[in-house]
Amino acid sequence: MQVPLQITVRDMPHSEALDARIRDKAAKLSEFDPNITSCRVTVEESRKHHRQGRHFQVVVDVRVPGKELVANRSHDEDVYVALRDAFDAMKRQVEENLRVKRGFVKTHAAAPQSAPEVPQGEAE
Repeated sequence: MQVPLQITVRDMPHSEALDARIRDKAAKLSEFDPNITSCRVTVEESRKHHRQGRHFQVVVDVRVPGKELVANRSHDEDVYVALRDAFDAMKRQVEENLRVKRGFVKTHAAAPQSAPEVPQGEAE
């Protein structure tokens, strides 16, 4: 990664274990595409309710030359599950972006263009 990883944690205590997991996941992303210019991860606890439990939202924002990729996932009860799901979705987006860049994506062939029909009596 050309720019350091930016981690934002909102409405919940910041932990070293969560920070280490995010850094590990981001490092694996840069193995897929070394051209990643920035990676921002936002983790927040969106609502606290004594009957519904905790709800976590994770947003991963990755920039590659010419494109911005965003994946967000939410999960009840476990922030690490939301983090895993968000990074898995981002990995798929990064891989798809590389396939498109390299031309490995199949495209439909264009329909052949036919010449305009000339009526029988007007032939050369």
